[in-house]
Amino acid sequence: MNPILAYQMTARDRPLELVRLPPPQLRPGEALVEVAGCGVCHTDLSFWHDGVPTRHALPLVLGHEVAGTVVAGPAAWIGQPVIVPAVLPCGECALCRGGRGNICQNQQMPGNDFHGGFASHVLAPARWLAPVPAAALADHSLAELAVIADAVSTPYQALVKSGLQAGDLALVIGVGGVGAYAALLARLRGAAVLALDVEQAKLDRLREAGIEATLNVRGLEIKAVKNRIKQLGRELGAPAQGWKIFETSGTRAGQELAFALLGVAGTLSVVGFTLDKLELRLSNLMAFDAAVIGTWGCKPELYPEIIALVADGKLSLRPFTETQPMSRINEVFRNIQDHKQLRRVVLTPDFPSLAA
Repeated sequence: MNPILAYQMTARDRPLELVRLPPPQLRPGEALVEVAGCGVCHTDLSFWHDGVPTRHALPLVLGHEVAGTVVAGPAAWIGQPVIVPAVLPCGECALCRGGRGNICQNQQMPGNDFHGGFASHVLAPARWLAPVPAAALADHSLAELAVIADAVSTPYQALVKSGLQAGDLALVIGVGGVGAYAALLARLRGAAVLALDVEQAKLDRLREAGIEATLNVRGLEIKAVKNRIKQLGRELGAPAQGWKIFETSGTRAGQELAFALLGVAGTLSVVGFTLDKLELRLSNLMAFDAAVIGTWGCKPELYPEIIALVADGKLSLRPFTETQPMSRINEVFRNIQDHKQLRRVVLTPDFPSLAA
């Protein structure tokens, strides 16, 4: 096998380095996936800039939103376009057997436990690969589908866990990449969707995609936000109680707003991540008979449902996704860190200096 070409993290805030890694040694059940595209997630920025430690010691190739084609491994998989789940459970433990494989304590994550997708190839256990049918590639490139591995699948699992039903009011706080997909998926489940953000450009982009109810909360007090939501909820014909709240901003302000909006019979799903600590009155949960639930990644079993939405033309990823050559990885990281990037970036391998 040929060496793997990759952009490797060597230290916090240091430019990712272009390297040639030794040819991989496949173990039984493993597949070698030629990367078509790897999405850039804020988790990657947490490792690179915020000091969140990776489980595998540095140097390490980051990247856990991977789509590509199997080029080596079990014969049945050769030539198959696939998505590599960001969470790869063991499949054997009590959590896995109980349907909670996404939080398997033996799980492996590309770009965290082993070399990830900012590379020419990535290794993964074949049993968890998600096949991509030809219909899913009718309106999207395989690279564009890479965002399913996290930015789409994570909010999808959150919606499933929340029990969101048709007619419910879904409040999505923070509609960048993950939040935008959460809003679109909630609408597909028949919910009345209200998107909240502090950036009007993100709300406008979501409106263009069909989410008509939006609210810019910049500078608004909590009481004003609540009153406006109640008014918009009535206009949408949504119930006044039992709101489903999805906090996807991963900011202290977003999480504080989300908890403040939790009311009678409400459910708050915490999807975004921040290192900041909040001061909350947990007695609200008792008084409102409300619930707060977390969600981590997405179990591989749900991937076919998501891919089917794309294949059936119900979910379009392109308005919120853009591809850029992987050789621009350091520039892309800086742009995302500086909040200059509106769309989810998928990096496509080019490796001009090592192609020979």
